[in-house]
Formats: sequence, structure tokens, C-alpha cells
Amino acid sequence: MALLDVENLRMYYEIMRGEVKAVDNVSFQVDTKESLGLAGESGCGKTSAALSILKLLPWNGKIVGGAIRLGGEDIVKMKDSEFRNKIRWKRISMIFQGAMNALHPTYTVGHQITEAILKHEVVSKREANERATKLIELVGMESERVKRYPHELSGGMKQRAVTAMALACNPDLVIADEPTTALDVIVQAQVLKVMKELKSRLDISMIVISHDLSLISEICDKSAIMYAGRIAEYGDVVHIYKEALHPYTEKLITAFPSVIGPKTELSSIPGFPPDLLRPPPGCRFHPRCPYAMEICCKKEPSLMEVESKDHFVACHLHGGEKK
Repeated sequence: MALLDVENLRMYYEIMRGEVKAVDNVSFQVDTKESLGLAGESGCGKTSAALSILKLLPWNGKIVGGAIRLGGEDIVKMKDSEFRNKIRWKRISMIFQGAMNALHPTYTVGHQITEAILKHEVVSKREANERATKLIELVGMESERVKRYPHELSGGMKQRAVTAMALACNPDLVIADEPTTALDVIVQAQVLKVMKELKSRLDISMIVISHDLSLISEICDKSAIMYAGRIAEYGDVVHIYKEALHPYTEKLITAFPSVIGPKTELSSIPGFPPDLLRPPPGCRFHPRCPYAMEICCKKEPSLMEVESKDHFVACHLHGGEKK
């Protein structure tokens, strides 16, 4: 049994003009001690899928279908109070995008980590403080940093502090949303190293959301390429990057710069992702796809297993129909 099993998840945002299908029939699994990378352009549903798992949706966001099973239990059906007490932060936590916005400016880092522990566990304040100090050391900072305010820390230190906060209650699954955004290359490498060490030492499962394909290839076991609220390709990260089957995946990889080999002009994907208020019929990528066929404009392709075990693609070029 997978630790997390997302099956046919549909999450829509209600606006005055209708429903925005931000996550539309998405399925994936995360096993114990496994990491999954969610990649794709902005607006393709990566963060919306993650927020659905944690039930941290805005007032106009609603899960309208599908299941999210944690250890076999469908957490979509849980009451909000039960979810807050049993699941959020205790079993699933999140490293939010933009560490500065995730930290309260008027409280010390240690206070904010301690608060998370006291909120979800029955421990003394002294025990919570001791654990906060150990967590700060675990993410590679000096213990005295627990007494610092966010403005006294560098960008990399803030990101590490937010990571420590996500680990406060020893969760089974950590969701990292763009964990290296706005950091310079050196600090990104340091944060990446910390995340890889934590994954190895703590045996936690992770979902990493990122535009950075190299980051996902470094830290993740599997990858799910999202486009227009759906999964275009899913499987082993190395296999997908070396033998991408979906035209969208191919374009993403060729649009990423490489430091190996001769310098070449970066390619780009013409056009823009579709309006998810009124997505196009058939394959949602067909208006931008150089290989689009007549069937692509009319019929939606199914996510099906192809070529090798655990490699799935939703494309008419590779069948597009479930067998």
C-alpha cells in the first residue's frame, strides 16, 4: 500500500465567470521513503494539487471529486477538525514558497517552531524548546539561531528555518513548494544538500514542486509532469528525463539550459497554457504541440503505461487509450 494515493482528484476554483478546473482528474502515488517531483509551467496545477492534499484551499477552492488516501484512509472525507488534529503537520507538512512570507516577522524562529510542536503534541514547553533547537541544528544552523528574528537571517537561513518548522512533528510526508525560489545558485545548492540529507537520515517521503528540472532530478525518485491541470507524463525521474515521450515533457527539457556540451540557443514552447475556465477539447496541449493530429483536437488521451513498467504518458502518439 502506498503512503499517499491520489486518485482522480478534481479541485476547482469558483469565480464569477464559472469554474476554473485547476486540478482535473489527477492521479499519482507516493510510497514510504519515496520522493515525487511535480513539474510544469506556472498555472498548471502543481501548487493547487499540493494545497488540496493539505486542505489549505482558499474560500473559493473546492475538491469536487476523487480521493486522497493516506495509509489507505480517504482524508478528503475527514471533517476539518479531525484533519487539523490528526493529519495536518503531524502526518503531512509543507515547506511553503517564499520563506520570508512563511515566517512571522515579530516572533523568533525558535518561538514559531515551538508553537507548531505545542499546537499538535502534548509536550512541555521545555521539551518543545529543546526539540526546536535540535531541529535548527539538524538543518545545518547554529543552535543560537533559534533566538533570532526572521529579518536577522539570510535567505538561505530562512529557508532552512521553514524546513525545520515542517519537520517539527515528525511527519510522514513533507511537501516542498518551490523550496529554492529567489535564492542564488550557491544557496540553492546548500538548501538542496540539506533536503537530500534529511530525506536520507529521516526516511521521510516528499513531494517537491519546482520549475527547476535539475532540482527534481537530483532529489526525486519519480516525476509527474503537469499541464493544464492534468498529468501529461509520470514515472521514474531518470527514465522520463532521458526518454521523454510526451511532446510537452520534451519541450520542457530542451528549454532548460545545460552546462555540458556546446552552447546552443535555448528553445521555447510557443503560445501559452490554456484558460482552465474553458480548456480546449481533446488534448489540452494540442494548440501548442508540433505533432498534433486530428484526433488530438477531438479526443482526450488517457494516461496509460507504455514501453516500460511504471512509465505513463497521456498522448495519442503513444496510443492514448487504456488497454
